[in-house]
Amino acid sequence: MDGGWREIERGAIVTAGEAAERAPRLFGIPTGVEGLDDLFFVTRIEKGTPTRVPLGGLPSRAVINITGVPDTGKSLIAEQFAVKQASLGYPVAFVTVESPATFVTQGLMQRAAAMGVNWEEIENNIVLIDAASNTRLREDVDVLLDTLAYAIRAFDTKSVVIDSITGLFESREMLARNVVRRIFNFLKKWGQTGIFISQKRSTQEEESAEAAGGYAVSHIVDGTIVLHKRLIMKPWEEETFGVPIGDVLRTIRIDGMRLCGHDTRTHVMEITEEGLVKVGPPLSEIVKRRG
Repeated sequence: MDGGWREIERGAIVTAGEAAERAPRLFGIPTGVEGLDDLFFVTRIEKGTPTRVPLGGLPSRAVINITGVPDTGKSLIAEQFAVKQASLGYPVAFVTVESPATFVTQGLMQRAAAMGVNWEEIENNIVLIDAASNTRLREDVDVLLDTLAYAIRAFDTKSVVIDSITGLFESREMLARNVVRRIFNFLKKWGQTGIFISQKRSTQEEESAEAAGGYAVSHIVDGTIVLHKRLIMKPWEEETFGVPIGDVLRTIRIDGMRLCGHDTRTHVMEITEEGLVKVGPPLSEIVKRRG
């Protein structure tokens, strides 16, 4: 071409109309977390007026990052999601990076019991990929993606959980963006709904979307859910939030979502005695009710 133009990459330029024709249908993927699915919605024009329509779960084929400090419920949400999807008949690939598969299975069995799901009916719908016990899976992205591709084909999985994505680059955070981008693109190619669990370092602000690897994860994925906990130690905190001194106030916030609308408020979150995460009302409403 004239003017020193380089060769144009074929297929890289499309109109929005062409892209829309190829876009997959958007619908909700239930998480198994009480109150969480209600926070996502789409907007449709009804009788000339924009109207919110509940989505009923995570947007299909979205890749969601769940981040927070330890003991905020990240892995519990991942396990509840896997159990819920398996109970609906949709196989899930669960990549465990932190704990060996046998121990993760124990947690999944407990989550199933608490959710009233018969384990024997779902155990073959959850496919565990043990990167915690396999160094090559943990350190070589090519090997991990080949293994995931095999699992998706062999078991016809619809979702992939990685707990945690930060475990794949914990000693080489300079590669975080490359690792996350490759896995993100892989899940898009294979039509999977993805959940990445991200660990925070102690130096990072607890209520931000940042995690180990900086903002590499949250900048690439479709949306981020931030979990936070606050130890109540002062009388004014007890009075403001209605939580006794010495107890923990847990919150959850959706920090952006590209594929659909979402509730932007910070909500109270609970971890029940049975080990289930539940999402409650907005924190602002609780503070307002208490004056």
